[in-house]
Amino acid sequence: MLFNSFEFIWLFPIVFIVCCVSRRTKWSNACLLLISYGLYCKWKPVYGLILFWVTVVTYFVALFFEKHSKHNRNKLAFGCGVILTLAPLALFKYYNFCNEQLSSLFLSVGIITGLPGLNWALPLGISFYTFQAVGYLSDVYHKRVEAERNWWNYMLFVSFFPQIVSGPISRAKDLLPQIKSERKFNYSQAVQGLKWLLWGMFLKVVMADRVGIYVDTVFNNYEYQTGLSCWLGSILYSFQIYGDFAGYSYMAIGVGQLLGFELTNNFRRPYLSQSVTDFWHRWHISLSTWLRDYVYIPLGGSRCGKLRNYWNVFLTFLVSGVWHGANWTFIIWGMIHGLFQIVEKIFGWNKAKSNGWRKVVRVMLTFIIVNLAWVFFRMPTLIQACDVINKMFSNHQVALATITPAMMLFIVFSVGIVVFKDMSDELLPLRYTLFHHQYKLVRWITYVVLMCMILTCGVFDNSQFIYANF
Repeated sequence: MLFNSFEFIWLFPIVFIVCCVSRRTKWSNACLLLISYGLYCKWKPVYGLILFWVTVVTYFVALFFEKHSKHNRNKLAFGCGVILTLAPLALFKYYNFCNEQLSSLFLSVGIITGLPGLNWALPLGISFYTFQAVGYLSDVYHKRVEAERNWWNYMLFVSFFPQIVSGPISRAKDLLPQIKSERKFNYSQAVQGLKWLLWGMFLKVVMADRVGIYVDTVFNNYEYQTGLSCWLGSILYSFQIYGDFAGYSYMAIGVGQLLGFELTNNFRRPYLSQSVTDFWHRWHISLSTWLRDYVYIPLGGSRCGKLRNYWNVFLTFLVSGVWHGANWTFIIWGMIHGLFQIVEKIFGWNKAKSNGWRKVVRVMLTFIIVNLAWVFFRMPTLIQACDVINKMFSNHQVALATITPAMMLFIVFSVGIVVFKDMSDELLPLRYTLFHHQYKLVRWITYVVLMCMILTCGVFDNSQFIYANF
């Protein structure tokens, strides 16, 4: 069930009522589990088996740790459990990429290989629920949490429908206690959930999908575009992916709160970051903290020499690039972020905070770096990404891609609202922000304007969320 579809508008109220009517936690969880698997299998029923496999492996391996807490084979069991959990992700996401690279390598020395490719579509949300399950397995192995003995509760933890498509990646210590505890309707929590849902819907259907029309026009035909048009396309893509991904995350948080759950906030105004390091404290927070806890720290983190620390940073963001996709463009994107964070560590910029005009300059420079990296993220091949960047810096023509005045007005207005809200949330006290303003009239004007724009300008075409492909 996509949040940006009419199906969600009529189906979610039914889900909400069913879960509220089921007063006992046991029956409410049963309803949520059936709904979660039903919605996931509605896309492609066979891929429900992969979700089930990941759940079974991590559940029973974690129980093995609990039963044999002092067993000297736990390390081997942990390694086997991680491999078995990651196997479907590796097969579906990376098999074709590895096959193509090996075939090209062998062909370069005159050897023709005949390994078949796979035409299977990537299972929805596989990267998210796989990392969530691996995180749980690691937490049990390192005794950060106890293994969950209730099979049904653990199934719901892995498959919880608001977050399964594009996160956030929840931790066992955060979500499992909420699944097991009694949940009652909370008016203030529900109101806050509706605010998250409203803002997330605006980001996705009004801004991201409208901006995406121009972005596709530019990047799908970049050979015929000017440098200025490519610059504008890249900037708008930065806003498109922010609106698309943050929009999903905010809607997931909103749906979760309406159902009585508190999910991790994945975004904190990332384009107002003063450094690339700061950007990763604000962008896809659940992934960046996952990488910190399960990749960076086990590698040694900062508890080592400087050169080793720089290598740990680089390797962590190389993993981030690989997680995003089986393509050299994603790998280069991850390497760019890793290298700039190493540079910031060397000069101490990662911890420095500025004010006034210095802050403005640092925010703008960080945005330019992140924006250029997004070009690699957006383009299908490295050659095309380099061609676009070359055109951005070498082509000085000022013509823009053709777009209707009405569409340009939609884009300017929606992006302007997002920039204004993020800046006001960043700079003003909470009582003066749009969604929490001390005057009820200001809050309600905000709600009504956003709802009207969603209904009149929103794109309800069941378009997939960008991160659902990861």
